[in-house]
Amino acid sequence: MSLPPYVVPLSIFGTAAGGIVLLKDYMSGGRFSGKERIPGKTVIITGANTGIGKETAKELARRGGRVILACRDLEKAEQAKAEIVLETANRNIVIKKLDLASMGSIRAFAKDINASEPHVDILINNAGIMRCPKMLTEDGFEMQLGVNHLGHFLLTNLLLDKIKASSPSRIINVSSLAHTRGHINFDDLNSAKSYDPGAAYAQSKLANVLFTRELAKKLENTGVTVNSLHPGVVKTELGRHMSFFKSTVSSFLLSPLIWLLLKSPVQGAQTTLCCALSTELEGISGKYFSDCKEKEVAEQAKDDETAKRLWAISEKWTRLS
Repeated sequence: MSLPPYVVPLSIFGTAAGGIVLLKDYMSGGRFSGKERIPGKTVIITGANTGIGKETAKELARRGGRVILACRDLEKAEQAKAEIVLETANRNIVIKKLDLASMGSIRAFAKDINASEPHVDILINNAGIMRCPKMLTEDGFEMQLGVNHLGHFLLTNLLLDKIKASSPSRIINVSSLAHTRGHINFDDLNSAKSYDPGAAYAQSKLANVLFTRELAKKLENTGVTVNSLHPGVVKTELGRHMSFFKSTVSSFLLSPLIWLLLKSPVQGAQTTLCCALSTELEGISGKYFSDCKEKEVAEQAKDDETAKRLWAISEKWTRLS
């Protein structure tokens, strides 16, 4: 008995489609499967109005947390809040203005939190900017170093007493695999002499990991843990400054490849959720995670002297002391 002529092509198509789905699932990385809930706990998430930050906020709201969306764009934050409340039925979602490119804004935000919030159980330093043209923050810092590192450095330290008083508590710094390409250029840390968008981004992400390493040492025996992570290569607004995503033709022609290789924001949020929630990570500090698993950092991210020097400069530049 011969098969109809369309059976073999359909079988090949089905096998190929199944293979693509499996490959997409593999490329999406690990998924956090923990059932932990956080009723009564307060979480602050920077950059929570879009992308990974919004999906992280949504899941933590779903698990019962009081979630503070720390955002620069209040209009987008209101839209995110409405979406989160609608999908989670958790109305304990708060919006507070925070511009990480302004030390004044950071100080005002921290002052508000310290005065109004009885406790801060989880701080997620999620916001970031990537490969932007040469720009300076309000205080004259190269934008990527200023927002990705210095802004979160100051914010974390200003909230540290509140976080310590809320222990056991957690700090999560969203870094990137780009830290492996990074170098802390102390001779031109602020990119005043020359500027390369990729190098400046990698430097800021390495700074995130070094900050985590040094802070973990300072927080020993306090009940506060701090870890950094790589969320994966995620399709979010973070890539808006890259020429590839600005090209309609390139985006259209390679959209199937983009779909296959890039994580969705939900997938990108999984490692953050793992670091924020997993009971298996209680007491674990100073580590780096990717795909919900602990991973090794680059050699330059293990340099304690560089971490100490960067901390001292960051203290001085943010006028923390």
